[in-house]
Amino acid sequence: MSSAAPRLPALLAALGQRAPRGMVLGLDRVREALAALGDPHAGLAAVHVAGTNGKGSVCAMVESIAREAGLRAGLYTSPHLSRFAERIRIGGEMIGDAALEAALSAALERVPSPLTFFEALTVAAFVAFRDAGVDLAILEVGLGGRLDATNVIAAPLCTAITSIAFDHEALLGPTLADIAREKAGILKPGAPAVLGPLDPEADAAIESAAQAVGAGPRVRVGRAEHRGRAGEIAVGRAGPGGRATRVAGPGRGAIEVELGLRGAHQAENAGVACGVAWQLAGRWPEIERALPAGLAAARWPGRLERIDAGGAQVLLDCAHNPHGAQALAAWLDEEGPGAARTALVFGAMADKGWGEMLQMLAPRAQRRFYVTPQGRAAAPLEALREVAPGEPIGDPGAAVARAIEGAAPGGLVVVAGSIYLVGEVRSALLGIAPDPVVAL
Repeated sequence: MSSAAPRLPALLAALGQRAPRGMVLGLDRVREALAALGDPHAGLAAVHVAGTNGKGSVCAMVESIAREAGLRAGLYTSPHLSRFAERIRIGGEMIGDAALEAALSAALERVPSPLTFFEALTVAAFVAFRDAGVDLAILEVGLGGRLDATNVIAAPLCTAITSIAFDHEALLGPTLADIAREKAGILKPGAPAVLGPLDPEADAAIESAAQAVGAGPRVRVGRAEHRGRAGEIAVGRAGPGGRATRVAGPGRGAIEVELGLRGAHQAENAGVACGVAWQLAGRWPEIERALPAGLAAARWPGRLERIDAGGAQVLLDCAHNPHGAQALAAWLDEEGPGAARTALVFGAMADKGWGEMLQMLAPRAQRRFYVTPQGRAAAPLEALREVAPGEPIGDPGAAVARAIEGAAPGGLVVVAGSIYLVGEVRSALLGIAPDPVVAL
């Protein structure tokens, strides 16, 4: 720990103690805290991104594009994989210890009422962005949108909703329309909105919410059944072997680039990121020229990330719901070494759709190892075995070691099912000393 931040360990411990209070949705406490700190969010030029899956990848792409354009960008995402500081990035780097100490001390000690874990980090991010003088703040919604702590941003330059799928139904509602309405809570009067490919039920709910709030123009990434129709952003494959992605927007020239992020699903995320960037280009024209380089340079740890572990290849993917597992399964079908040479280390939170996830992933791995991720209650190992035969090991490190030990030449060890599992394994493989696990 840097000597420039002697109080940081105590502040991080105090922050972690807020986690057992759980998630408390609402904006009043955050607004009160920000007012006490001089409303650091009020003057930020911001992009606000919601969605069931893909929102972190889109944020990473937009941040990379902004930096390639010469802007000083701030990025706020959740959760972290190893360190709390990952959630607040400035200029492409994790926030430094001294800046994190200053921001956390403000959020934890200078506000009228105690904040939850996520609220405190959100307030700290706004303080950090103000103090760093960022040109653009890119904000990922934590959960939902309407009542998420990030939704204190009143006039974003642009909003985006990447996808709508079933997740957190107990909090967001039992139907796609219910979930869509909650995520559409980030739409603001006059602010343009970029929408990823959506189910018609979700699209209709978001369009209704947009009209009710007086949102700015909506630009959609074309759905598979009518991609490329007038007024939509069209995405597709290009180049030798189809390894590049082609994005064409309304009134814009096409861009062809090999994306920095793996997976066919990232093409649609790139379409959303381009849509956001095109909106920002009215203020910063240099952003349009930076699009290809920014998309190529974007990185997002734990998303189809390969790590060489003693000669064996470990693939880390934060798929933690059925929609994410479907994208991972599609990648394995297209680019994986085949089930006979694939091992799966799987663990999930009990409140996720772990049965459906495992049904998708299990046929794509001949060897399966089931583990218990840290954090809140995990899916029982024996219940996982009932879905698909596998070895219940429990400890993620031991399971990964077992999978690596028996890996076939040219094989792949896939770790998926929980973001917290991926963070734990990634920290161990890369020798990162992780901060305490916080299941939020």
